[in-house]
Amino acid sequence: MYDLLPDVMFWVKNTQGRLIHVNRGFLEHVGAQSLEQVVGHTDYDFSPAYIAKQFVEDDKRVLAGQLVTDRLEMNIDEKGKLAWFTTSKRPLLGPDGSIVGSFGISRHLEKMSVALIGVEALKVPMTYIRENFADEITLPDLAKESHLSISALERRFKKHLSRTPLQYLTDVRLENARRLLVETTLPVSDVGYESGFKDASYFARRFKRKFSSLPSEFRAQHREKNPAE
Repeated sequence: MYDLLPDVMFWVKNTQGRLIHVNRGFLEHVGAQSLEQVVGHTDYDFSPAYIAKQFVEDDKRVLAGQLVTDRLEMNIDEKGKLAWFTTSKRPLLGPDGSIVGSFGISRHLEKMSVALIGVEALKVPMTYIRENFADEITLPDLAKESHLSISALERRFKKHLSRTPLQYLTDVRLENARRLLVETTLPVSDVGYESGFKDASYFARRFKRKFSSLPSEFRAQHREKNPAE
């Protein structure tokens, strides 16, 4: 049935994080022609290491019994460009009720928004945030750009993205910081500043809250696992 849903990626993994089933949308997303080409592989085989790491961390939480619902995350689209996706994951239970794996779905946010009534109004503030996240952005700024009241803007973000406009802004900034930590040699303080965080301590706290490690630790871990990059 998941093959019939447009723009939806569906997968099932075992407890080692290896794929055991995916739908057609997943195959198209990773450029595979058949299920045999992906079974037994992990996220690290299809995504950059710094992005795959977040997927793996989420899987660990799910295998521990937690739920991931409508998580906003960065991934690579079919054209190899960074894009936003919304993802939900659940533990897979065996006959005796024990957790034997995980399964989930993910949808390209901008493709999904085309099909959602009312989300069209979010395209303007979302685009504004993505293009100006390094600058100071306030709710009145976003409301003015969107031709909406502040309360209407917040309601639409909460309804369709399950987060406030400022939470979305922070997510965009953190994802950019993660990219800069991997792709550049900028000092950590500069990475934070270039991503819109003017306070280095605040940047470090928010980064650790989202990615479970400080920016410097994240960079060191990535380089240790990917010395050639």
